[in-house]
Amino acid sequence: MAVSASGLALAVALSGCGPNQTSNAPIAPSVTVSKPVKSVVTDWDSFTGRFEATDSVDVRSRVSGYLEKVAFQDGAIVKKGDLLFVIDSRSFQAAVVQAQGKLAQVRSQLALAEQEFARANVLIESKTIARSLYDQRLQARQAAQAEVLSAEGALSNAKLDLEFTRITAPMSGRISRKLISEGNLVNGGNSSATLLTTIVSLDPIDIYFDIDEQSYLKYRRQTNPAANQSQVRIALPGETKPSMTGRMDFIDNRLDPSTGTLRQRARVSNQDLQLSPGQFGRVQFSSQAPYPALLLPDTAISVDATRKVVYVLNPQNKVEIRPVTLGKLHDGLREISSGLQEQDRVIVDGLQRVRAGDTATAQDRALVQTAKATTLEEARL
Repeated sequence: MAVSASGLALAVALSGCGPNQTSNAPIAPSVTVSKPVKSVVTDWDSFTGRFEATDSVDVRSRVSGYLEKVAFQDGAIVKKGDLLFVIDSRSFQAAVVQAQGKLAQVRSQLALAEQEFARANVLIESKTIARSLYDQRLQARQAAQAEVLSAEGALSNAKLDLEFTRITAPMSGRISRKLISEGNLVNGGNSSATLLTTIVSLDPIDIYFDIDEQSYLKYRRQTNPAANQSQVRIALPGETKPSMTGRMDFIDNRLDPSTGTLRQRARVSNQDLQLSPGQFGRVQFSSQAPYPALLLPDTAISVDATRKVVYVLNPQNKVEIRPVTLGKLHDGLREISSGLQEQDRVIVDGLQRVRAGDTATAQDRALVQTAKATTLEEARL
């Protein structure tokens, strides 16, 4: 009975090693592959800049006196010729009246001198008066004429001083706050005149930025007639993409020896007045003409030691590693400068499930859809 039990156990063991045993073969991992997008791109470089007013003016008085009125709201938009300040004009009005009286007096003296010279001119012909008397009458007439010219100039100057008591905006733009209140004495007429307020222009507006010496040399070498070097793009703080454009209109004539940078300027339209002097912005411009490039999402790029690589499926669906050289980001996709061909199938999803040499099951997907999905996901983050 024991012998039969042993034989049964041996038979069962041997039957387990027979040809009918089921094999557990590994299942090929599933990955998503896409071909790189071939697109014409422009290589934009980015620099930090600061907006400054195209024109600015310090408002000062040309005459001295007590401030009588402030005729604007702090921070308002003003137009050229708008009334800003009024200085007490009573003393200047009196000066105008005095100058008018002086002019009337010298004109009467001129009239008398003209009459006396006319009589002397008749008498000298008949030799009734001496030549010296005639010369005196002529000199008196000329002196009276000079007095009239002087009085007319004094009257014009008094009228100008009276006009200057009404201080108007010399240009259109945004005005600052008042720096002096009514009732205070205003000094005017020279370099130490009292500063009343400031005005800055807003449209257009300039943005100044500095480029480093290395970039400057690169642009000099890469200058291309087909590249629109004067066109720039500008992104404001908090923006992921440029929202406005401008035109570069100034490059300094030398690099700053203390910083090794070159100052440049671009002029930007500001019709909606959303930009103000002092704001920061990111300026992007290119010295190259547009060129074709292969693009991939950053999620398809891995790091292998010290190099950047992508995983590619060959025609036998085996995974291969391709070292690549990366360029700049263009609308959410990374430029691949070298190491990839247009027909390569790049793994864009499922990288964590495969290694080099593995066989994978490929699911094709258009890269444009992948790029859009990535952009929306980044926007949600």
